[in-house]
Amino acid sequence: MAVKPILPPAMLGILGGGQLGRMFAVAAKTMGYRVTVLDPDAKAPAADFADVHIAKPYNDPDALAELARSCAAITTEFENVNAESMRWLAGQGVPVSPSGDCVAIAQDRVAEKTFIRNAGLATAPFLPVQTAADLEGDLAAYLPGILKTARLGYDGKGQVRVKTVDEARAALSDLKHQPCVLEKMMPLVAEVSVIVTRTRAGEVTSFPPAENEHAGGILDVSIVPARIGAAITERARSMAMQLAEALDYVGVLAVEFFILDGDELVINEMAPRPHNSGHYTLDATLTSQFEQQVRAMCGLYPGKTDLLRPVVMVNLLGDSWGANGAEPNWDVLLTAPNAKLHLYGKTEARSGRKMGHFNVLADSTDAALEQAQAIKDMLG
Repeated sequence: MAVKPILPPAMLGILGGGQLGRMFAVAAKTMGYRVTVLDPDAKAPAADFADVHIAKPYNDPDALAELARSCAAITTEFENVNAESMRWLAGQGVPVSPSGDCVAIAQDRVAEKTFIRNAGLATAPFLPVQTAADLEGDLAAYLPGILKTARLGYDGKGQVRVKTVDEARAALSDLKHQPCVLEKMMPLVAEVSVIVTRTRAGEVTSFPPAENEHAGGILDVSIVPARIGAAITERARSMAMQLAEALDYVGVLAVEFFILDGDELVINEMAPRPHNSGHYTLDATLTSQFEQQVRAMCGLYPGKTDLLRPVVMVNLLGDSWGANGAEPNWDVLLTAPNAKLHLYGKTEARSGRKMGHFNVLADSTDAALEQAQAIKDMLG
């Protein structure tokens, strides 16, 4: 099906004005588009680069009407946006990507894991937990496990590790009996993610998998190329694209995988947007994940995803700032000619808050990783 492309200087809308929205706005503006950001935060980082910032709630009728009236296409930067707002916008005849239906699936871990399994793709064993009664009976297939809230969990929040039925029941109580999912803990060899781009015309591409290491439930380092075999690399890319096809997805989709013993590959979760683990693409691939987001929503063919050099991405959290808000030792980073700093324009540094990242490009992943770690250690 031929899709008429949306060309500059059209106005593009985005729901959410955090760092992902900021990097989307930079990509869109670089390509000649104009950008409207809807975010209730008057200091939203994306507003620095937006032509229009609507500082209202995501379900505000007037704000949504303004988006529908002024934007040629609309996207989102996070999955916890109001899915009904996205459906309403689509109902006004504006191309919305991803769809509200895809976002709704990604908002609920039970719906997400069920969809993935029904698409013929592997997940860890999981049990939907709506009430304490769901934790009665034989839970051997799910223990030891992790009890996760079905909605609104991210960066390790809303998750409790449990070894026994009693611990699972106590964890459900601690989580205030919210709907949850009990997921079997798997013997991990590594964690990787694949960023997929799919257009309305069904054109699909994927970036090289990133090997991810976490600290405190938050992504710490991404290594590309991932230190995994060629066969499992291609299988991860194929599974991610299969999921995008099953969703009839339009936009940028991040798919996180667990690699188990024997090179078994299971999908952990998905994110209907660009992803922290794809930030390496800003410097190390022919096209960034944010340009791909623009291309997909505008009906343009996805850009090439070739890796230019091995790269390591390091998250910069508020912990790197001094207790009085003192800046890290940027001189260490900015005097390294193969290191690229990306700050998100956030005014307050808090522990665990993502303030920026940097990429180190080198001749090998080992060299990039060694230098990236050295820079991180000296930042402060």
